Amino acid sequence: MKYDIAIVGGGPAGLSAAYSASKQGAKVILFEKDPSFGHNVRTSGVSWIKEMEKYGISREFYNPIKNFSFISPNNEAKISGNDDTACVLDVKKTYQLLACKAAAEGAELLVKSQVTEVSQNRDDRTNTLKIVTPAGQKSVEATLIIDASGFSSFVARKLGYVKEWQRYGVGAEYECYCDSVDKSTLTLLVGKIYSDAGYAWVFPLSNNRVRIGVGIGKPNSKLDPIKKLNELTQNRIKPLDSMGKIQPIEFHFGLIPNQGLRTKSVFNGLILVGDTVGQANPIVLEGIRYAIEFGRLAGKVGAESLAYGSTESSLRSYEIANKTTLEKKINSALKVQSRWLSLSDSEWDREIDIIKELTIDEFLDFIKSEFTPSRMIKVALNHPKLLAKQLFNLVLNR
Repeated sequence: MKYDIAIVGGGPAGLSAAYSASKQGAKVILFEKDPSFGHNVRTSGVSWIKEMEKYGISREFYNPIKNFSFISPNNEAKISGNDDTACVLDVKKTYQLLACKAAAEGAELLVKSQVTEVSQNRDDRTNTLKIVTPAGQKSVEATLIIDASGFSSFVARKLGYVKEWQRYGVGAEYECYCDSVDKSTLTLLVGKIYSDAGYAWVFPLSNNRVRIGVGIGKPNSKLDPIKKLNELTQNRIKPLDSMGKIQPIEFHFGLIPNQGLRTKSVFNGLILVGDTVGQANPIVLEGIRYAIEFGRLAGKVGAESLAYGSTESSLRSYEIANKTTLEKKINSALKVQSRWLSLSDSEWDREIDIIKELTIDEFLDFIKSEFTPSRMIKVALNHPKLLAKQLFNLVLNR
């Protein structure tokens, strides 16, 4: 069977690419290896309301957040906003919404369909994929492949364009019933008691449902995040001691790249998008908003490239947008993250004092990796006694 575009991976990047490419009139097929979209939750689901509303994801798909709490072994800061700015997504519902949007535009979506082989014929500029599906084995030809396979980067690695990620985050998380949680407050937990190379989190979904997780940076630490997560929940380490009964209902586990963007995101007949190419915020390791934004861009550019055989040059606008929009932002955030990973508990206690003095807008710019020169200069001027100079040097001396 022949298609214009074959998409490998049914996360937010792949589904968004399927939506926009189909909307442009391309004949699209998408392969998802799991039995359903959002079947295995590999993300904590934190994102930002403004971006979610932009992409048609309404309030019924998330819990809004307006307050942010940082807790270290001997210190605590809470930054409160007047408006809801962040959100914790119902990941399964969100993914299935994106799937319905793609299907409505005409994309063909196959679940429990594992791509096993990929090859390129450089003479006639076609790609061939072999897939195992519930209906048997399939062979598909496509002018363009969009690799949205996530951390594994299956297609790009199979074709020899990229190697495995060397630096990455490993996250383990329980979604739990609890007697009581402040559903408007997102909490990050820092220091060795929570993670020796990362952080833990408490992300609420409602008054009685919460995601409790631990993230570990690799290769910085050999610690098993599942073991640390169990210590945290079984010993009811602060702030879990104030949440009453905690009963796990789901377990989530995932990997996320943590070394910046890949050198290239387009090749002849191939676009990389989402975690495949490293489109993730290293400070809080969230990538759903980037996945949707650049998934849609990949689909649009990919559909437009078909008239030119989807050559690398015809896909260049995607590469330029990827670099221009994300590269400096992600590299600056990596510097901040690198410093954070080196902090001792006492240094984290002092870091919390810095966070206490930020306004909600300054904090949001920081946590979202919005490190523009004008914003950093404003922070340095407003907080001269802080380590703002240190932050300023970290993010602007690139």
